[in-house]
Amino acid sequence: MSIATSEQRPAAAATRSWAFDQAVPRRGYCWWYLDALSDDGKHGITIIAFIGTVFSPWYALARLGEGGTGGDPHDHCCMNVVLYGAPSRWAMTDRRRHALRRDADSLAIGPSGLEWDGTTLTVRIEEMTAPIPSRLRGVVRLHPTALSTRRMTLDSHGRHEWQPIAPRSRVEVELESPALRWSGAAYFDTNAGAAPLEQDFRQWDWCRAMLPDATAILYNARRRDGSRVSLALKATDDGALTDFTPPPEVELPRTLWRLQRPTRAEGPARVVRTLTDAPFYSRSEIHTRLLGQDAPAVHESLSLDRFRSPLMYAMLPFRVPRPLR
Repeated sequence: MSIATSEQRPAAAATRSWAFDQAVPRRGYCWWYLDALSDDGKHGITIIAFIGTVFSPWYALARLGEGGTGGDPHDHCCMNVVLYGAPSRWAMTDRRRHALRRDADSLAIGPSGLEWDGTTLTVRIEEMTAPIPSRLRGVVRLHPTALSTRRMTLDSHGRHEWQPIAPRSRVEVELESPALRWSGAAYFDTNAGAAPLEQDFRQWDWCRAMLPDATAILYNARRRDGSRVSLALKATDDGALTDFTPPPEVELPRTLWRLQRPTRAEGPARVVRTLTDAPFYSRSEIHTRLLGQDAPAVHESLSLDRFRSPLMYAMLPFRVPRPLR
């Protein structure tokens, strides 16, 4: 087990800790992740802004160039937007470096972008869905209860970091296309790395459970060197992130692609609905028990062994298009 230490700082310092203009090294990546479920349970959204689109077949192929040292992350960036429920949508266009514009408080990738004004993160979405083209347009506003600056190292070599920026947040979704409005509980974090994920990891699973007075976050990874990391954090409304003992391992039913869905829980856990079911990745809404309470949760499982298969590179362009220029 590996658990990093941290300190809590005022909101202004927390803003600087995840600035959108931070350096992204060659073959590396940085992403900002937002997910939310509607209060009525009917809808959900996930937004991931990538510099170095880690799940892009185009970026994976670029890293194979120059004797295995190729891969400019700034030439592979995207805004991945997924809607769950009815209607459902998927957009993930891998864009070239001229589409990227950023400073400390804003990030634009093509026609979409994120902007932080000190209290609210505003996401403006202007994307085309795939594989069936349709317009995805609107605004999402994230209102954090508090911010945290705690960063954790996930691998043995110090190449991959994770920071849960605002685990307890509210979100307002206002879409024009498709026409959709809702609000609900949300979560916001960031990951950054100096090497491809598949180089240092075989598998990981992540979970965030929404409790009335806290958010419980689990992060478990099997590293390529055979070691493991298991993190269990309690996020409260004052911005504090405190460790708790990781609960026992629990195996959720496999997906239709037979992907394993491991997690940890203090009792039985079950899948409420599968949100994303891909050959190497799943995102699910589950019901679990953490910190002595039953709670709904968002769960994801990722197999990097499957992702590094050449077969995946052949399948992914249908879901991850790339403009010719």
